[in-house]
Amino acid sequence: MNTMAEARLQTQQKSSQDGQETSLWSSGFGMKLEAVTPFLGKYRPFVGRCCQTCTPKSWESLFHRSIMDLGFCNVILVKEENTRFRGWLVRRLCYFLWSLEQHIPPCQDASQKIMESTGVRNIISGRAPGGAGEGQVPSHVRKEVQRILGHIQAPPRPFLLRLFSWALLRFLNCLFLNVQLYRGQMKMVHKAAQAGSPLVFLSTHKSVLDGILLPFVLLSQGMGVLRVAWDPRTCSPILRALLKKLGGLFLPPEANLSPDSPEGVLARAVVHATVEQLLASRQPLLIFLEEPPGARGPRLSALGLSWLGLVVQVVQAGIVPDALLVPVAVAYDLVPEAPHDACHALAPLGLWTGALAVLRSLRRWGCGRRVCVRVHLAQPFSLQEYTINARSCWGSRQTLEQLLQPIVLGQCTAVPDTEKEQEWTPVTGPLRALREEDQLLVRRLSWHVLNASVASSAVMSTAIMATLLLFKHQKGVFLSQLLGEFSWLTEETLLRGFDVGFSGQLRCLVQHTLGLLRPHVALLRIQQGDLLVVPRPGPGLTSLARLSAELLPTFLSEAVGACAVRGLLAGKVPPEGPWELQGIELLSQKELHCQILLLLHLLPQDLLLLQPCQSSYCYCQEVLDRLIQCGLLVAEETPGSQPACDTGRQRLSARLLWRLSGDFTDSDSDDFEEAEGRYFRLSQQSRCPDFFLFLCRLLSPVLKAFAQAAAFLHQGRLPDTESGYAEQLFQFLQATAQEEGLFECADPNLAISAIWTFRDLGVLQQTPGPAGPLLHLSPAFASRDSQERLQRFIQQFICS
Repeated sequence: MNTMAEARLQTQQKSSQDGQETSLWSSGFGMKLEAVTPFLGKYRPFVGRCCQTCTPKSWESLFHRSIMDLGFCNVILVKEENTRFRGWLVRRLCYFLWSLEQHIPPCQDASQKIMESTGVRNIISGRAPGGAGEGQVPSHVRKEVQRILGHIQAPPRPFLLRLFSWALLRFLNCLFLNVQLYRGQMKMVHKAAQAGSPLVFLSTHKSVLDGILLPFVLLSQGMGVLRVAWDPRTCSPILRALLKKLGGLFLPPEANLSPDSPEGVLARAVVHATVEQLLASRQPLLIFLEEPPGARGPRLSALGLSWLGLVVQVVQAGIVPDALLVPVAVAYDLVPEAPHDACHALAPLGLWTGALAVLRSLRRWGCGRRVCVRVHLAQPFSLQEYTINARSCWGSRQTLEQLLQPIVLGQCTAVPDTEKEQEWTPVTGPLRALREEDQLLVRRLSWHVLNASVASSAVMSTAIMATLLLFKHQKGVFLSQLLGEFSWLTEETLLRGFDVGFSGQLRCLVQHTLGLLRPHVALLRIQQGDLLVVPRPGPGLTSLARLSAELLPTFLSEAVGACAVRGLLAGKVPPEGPWELQGIELLSQKELHCQILLLLHLLPQDLLLLQPCQSSYCYCQEVLDRLIQCGLLVAEETPGSQPACDTGRQRLSARLLWRLSGDFTDSDSDDFEEAEGRYFRLSQQSRCPDFFLFLCRLLSPVLKAFAQAAAFLHQGRLPDTESGYAEQLFQFLQATAQEEGLFECADPNLAISAIWTFRDLGVLQQTPGPAGPLLHLSPAFASRDSQERLQRFIQQFICS
């Protein structure tokens, strides 16, 4: 009886809350309803095309224009029509019948084939380093191989897979409003699977649910059982045993031992043979390229690099002729769980702990609005083709210390025309057994795929709303104005070739989005019948900053260009000066290129996600083109010069005729000296000042965190371990946020990113210590003057 009374009370409270919210929204102001469409023109823009430079054949063969006409399907919407049966009983048991009808290929025990593989046989017979030839009994080694293989995988159980699919379907329908999948992308993947090569799905990692959501989605679309490479740190032994029976793969701990260790050699040989067998039998494989959500550290996963290195090794050895790589991304309105505490994020998830987390999620999301999910499958491309073509794009690179430290300290002003070398992910596991050249290939392939995954991911409504509230209306905004700006930012996103994960009536979309962000915003009704939307100060702004980061890739080029222009004007015009005064200054193309290049070197690769085949100079030109296209920069014709639009008498110079296609110094002119003579001004259109400020503020959380880290150098207690100094800096960011209201900078990941950037820049140095490497100030930045130089160098890109 108490339970029924509590349930009735909760229902009454929820209905009263909904009624209050409805009354807020129903007190409208007579605005005409406007529909938001996820496309401009007749067709939805197709996102996720593979790189035409590295994989031109895949770009042509694995894509067809007809797939752009296909719509979406809701994967978790299962009705009577999705089964072979009809009737009232089928309508009540459709989930169970649907799970029974899913095609699950027979899973054979591959242990004998793995035992007979060449690498494992060499280890057992003692013909390989670390083998069993020096007096060891081969039977003991066989038992060791069986033990390692049992740690890696187990034969999937069809009955357990069907039961789990039924339970997961019910769970997802309780948790999500829909899980949308683009039929055109799925048709493209089916077409690629018919080519006969195994499919390897390389995904981002937004939630721990990704590991069970993606196999469910692909199983429902007839792709078979997806083998998922799980992180053993995040699962307890009992949960690992269950996931292995559902198709999970786990890297044995012996694989991370040194290359000279006999146990490590044997474990890596067994893992290599397992990947050989998976690819040879054409079983799809899922690898996460990002670290688990909430983990403090580099964005690129060391475990994902290890598994991808094994795939590359198998293809290069000729055991499998080729493999097709499919970039994958999952976009959520709100991530169901987002632990940002490092201890909680890396704690192993047990079976009962997972069950309690499921119940808490159902209770929390059952009381509020359900979220929408979008699964994206980018265009597959050939690994063999990428391996052949990608090596030709490699050039010389320098460290950040060589590139930026002389400029920061004022020792020189010329920016070296060299690419930046910045790798934060350590080399672990089977990746250490590869040659250095192959390790570099795997790393650059990972950045390439991660760039494609992020570019194909749709922008959700919560990211657009959080960006507007954080960077344009932190002090509050009326709903009538917010509706117009939500539509404007959606249109700007579509104009840049990115997809959005929503559509419908504008007022209903904004109502749904604000309902999801209700813990972080306050809705106040005023007398005129309008609503005032105010972001809640404090941790709510930090949450909005994490959501707005999903929109940053859309405007990244323009944001980098706007901050570079701000840095160029910092020494000429006072920052508080009027826009008309800033528009008087002439900006040469050479100065703009140098300033953009400085900012590109300063920003971490984890944020930029630049394609390895694209040079920094080409990206600088792309940034400049974007600023011209969006109307912020206007070409200024100098007296006596040829107009920029006059192409009638332009000729291709002889010294450019013999250059490679990727080696042109300027895409729009026949001579670099001619490009240096171009000048630009800031546009004087009425919308430009607000848009310029908006673009600058998109990068303000990162740049302000870096500037505060530079100011903290003389306050920090050094020497200290990396984790200890990161905790010091994070506490300083939190204290500064309380004083100045910069809560978007109070993020532990930003603190770690600043420390690693300063370490690459030569501000901090590492020395060995008893408890691990210790950080201390380098002699070049030991003085207060050099620290202030660093702070001024960063602050020039920040627009207040």
